[in-house]
Amino acid sequence: MTSRFLAVVSSEMISVAVGWQIYGLTHRPLDLGLVGLAQFAPGVLLFLIAGQTADRVARQAILKVCYSGFALCAVALLAFSLHGITSIWPIYAVLLANGVIRAFQGPAGQAFLPQLVAPEHFPNAVTWGSSFFQTATILGPIAGGLIYGLASIPGPVYGCATIGYLIAVTLLWAIRPNIATRTKVEQPAGVILDGLRYIWRSKLILGCMSLDLFAVLLGGATALLPVYASEILHTGASGLGLLRAAPGVGAVAVAILLAHYPLRRKAGLSMLYCVFGFGVFTVVFGLSHNLALSLIALMLTGAFDMVSVIVRSTLIQLATPDEMRGRVSAVYMLFIGASNQLGQFESGITAQWFGTVPAVVLGGAGTIAVVFAWNWLFPALRRVDGLSSS
Repeated sequence: MTSRFLAVVSSEMISVAVGWQIYGLTHRPLDLGLVGLAQFAPGVLLFLIAGQTADRVARQAILKVCYSGFALCAVALLAFSLHGITSIWPIYAVLLANGVIRAFQGPAGQAFLPQLVAPEHFPNAVTWGSSFFQTATILGPIAGGLIYGLASIPGPVYGCATIGYLIAVTLLWAIRPNIATRTKVEQPAGVILDGLRYIWRSKLILGCMSLDLFAVLLGGATALLPVYASEILHTGASGLGLLRAAPGVGAVAVAILLAHYPLRRKAGLSMLYCVFGFGVFTVVFGLSHNLALSLIALMLTGAFDMVSVIVRSTLIQLATPDEMRGRVSAVYMLFIGASNQLGQFESGITAQWFGTVPAVVLGGAGTIAVVFAWNWLFPALRRVDGLSSS
């Protein structure tokens, strides 16, 4: 958890610095959207290979390589900053490399956690793991925004992120999981598609994953936060860090609450209601011109989204055999990447076409429409009651 925490903090610091640096160079919302596309595209091309790799190679070893790769990407961004880069294309090249690494890190990281805890403790482990993750998404943007604001250049942010990644790699070496030896059998080439087949057969899992995909794809406003910080709320780099951290604050509060008081009844309905709330407060944020109201709206989007994360992650991991978790997690991470990174691209395009505020408001309204559609298309979602390992 500590290793993952440091890696996420470092990634969030870099996200703030890259967004502010690129928008400062071009002042075009579309370029912010391309940040998401650059990180998402490799995942689309590699998710089947990445999932198969996570099922055939030691997941801990994959994570060591990936965290080291993230550190190298941070070093490259640091070098660009020190040389006074004036073009955005080298930054996009590093983001593409980061996307390749993330394509392999995601499935391995998702499938590694079930090997560290007993099945009866897994739902609570997901909740606490989400708490660590969301805490990192709070501290990372705040730290990145403050460092950038004080230094007025992105170099110190990239330097601190590099150190964080290197410590994360070191901590991974200290993990000694008690993992049963897998039976090695020859697998046909078609086994790489088993994750897709499994999800297609399980309509409940398909409904959960696609709900998140389309809800966050339409309702994500993260890519446009530099525009809000610069031109609408007038808060600068430090304010951008606060805006990016706000969803994490709400998410951590809910995660800690659910860790002590787990969802025991009507988990499916709770998830649908919370995705609806995510859409509503995305609209509120889009319309706000007040920093305090904007922060509250973003905190509530994070709080509502956390319920969906916990329900979804628990259902997927507990319902999947360990020998298939890598492939299923690869598809899951592709869905997450589509909702987050591709959602950033969608936000950048719509903002370029219609303006920043209309893009965010239309996205939130789209999320609300998705909830009503999925309630009808996947009735099994609202029938999910408790979350358990049985």
